[in-house]
Amino acid sequence: MPLSRRHFLQGLSLAPLALSVNWASVAFAEDSQTVSLVIHGGQGPTRFDVEVADDDPERNRGLMERTVLAADAGMLFLYDRPVFNGFWMYRTLLPLDIAFIDEQGHILEIQHMQPCPGEASSCPATQPREAYLAALEVNAGTFDRLGIRVGDCVTWPGSTGTCEGPAGHSS
Repeated sequence: MPLSRRHFLQGLSLAPLALSVNWASVAFAEDSQTVSLVIHGGQGPTRFDVEVADDDPERNRGLMERTVLAADAGMLFLYDRPVFNGFWMYRTLLPLDIAFIDEQGHILEIQHMQPCPGEASSCPATQPREAYLAALEVNAGTFDRLGIRVGDCVTWPGSTGTCEGPAGHSS
């Protein structure tokens, strides 16, 4: 069937829309695994749909260059053993909160992180006070707004934490 002039012009009118898509974000979203995560605390169970970053390339990319993060979304950084790695906001456009999570699933501490518009060398690192097994990034203010606190317990499919034992960590 030959392409009519009308169909050709309609196709051209959609070209700017197709070119405006951030293809890097689309490709990342298609490649990443998403799981349902639940935070258990005084506020009751709070659910998030989070992307999982469980290898070095995914953890290094994190939420860089994202312009939108849904209110119930985030990124879960997973490690094979407890680590003491810091996080930085180079090329990250959204202010974020980060919760560091221990081997039992308890939140050890929560910190706020601001985007770093400058050069990589000028971006500060957000350093935890103790080793952690997982870290959860969400939109800034989310933990406060939902009443999520240090000591609350976090579970996700495949987590090994039992949420048992003392959660006597302070922020």
